[in-house]
Amino acid sequence: MKPREAAGGGRTVEVPPERLDGFFARFAERHDGIARTEATPHEVRVTAADGTTATAPVPFGPLGEPSVAGLVAHALVPRRIALVLVRRGGHSVGIARDGRIEVSRTDRHLVQGRSAAGGWSQQRFARRRADQARHALQDAAKDVFEVLVPRLSEVDAVVLGGDRRALDELREDRRLAPLFSRAEPRVLDVGEPSRAVLGEAAVRALSVQVTLRDG
Repeated sequence: MKPREAAGGGRTVEVPPERLDGFFARFAERHDGIARTEATPHEVRVTAADGTTATAPVPFGPLGEPSVAGLVAHALVPRRIALVLVRRGGHSVGIARDGRIEVSRTDRHLVQGRSAAGGWSQQRFARRRADQARHALQDAAKDVFEVLVPRLSEVDAVVLGGDRRALDELREDRRLAPLFSRAEPRVLDVGEPSRAVLGEAAVRALSVQVTLRDG
């Protein structure tokens, strides 16, 4: 996963658990050593001698030992995760253990793009598009309820991905409240949901997101 721009400046990278220790070691080497480390159960921030910072919200928190070493150990713990990937035109949901999909369900739906026409034609098109999107989300909610909700007692965390607006609409389904109450704050940026994209998300879900900001 390539670095992406972070809100408030800087860039965010996803670091796999097995590379996290080496990531912080290289960070220290590249920025003249570490000046200080500030750690809480929910966030670890390392400030280099040149003022550059590396900030990592704790996934699947809180941390038992607030430190870089504690974060590394925490990230390496084996986990089973429920995944929900949703966009207007499709969804993919599943359960993954240590980055490997154990059970899943994927579906795609036609949701037409916007029309350049005006007047009544535009209004009819908009209504048809809204109906298609609503049916797609109803099908997504059904699959989440059938595949994931009965298995919530078996998972350690829930990770979401895709379109935030579509996910917010799913949250309104009361049947899914137990699942969304356990969802991680982060939302994975993914393409059109598919079984392959779900497999990639299962690996990415275990990564630690680190935001780098220059001094």
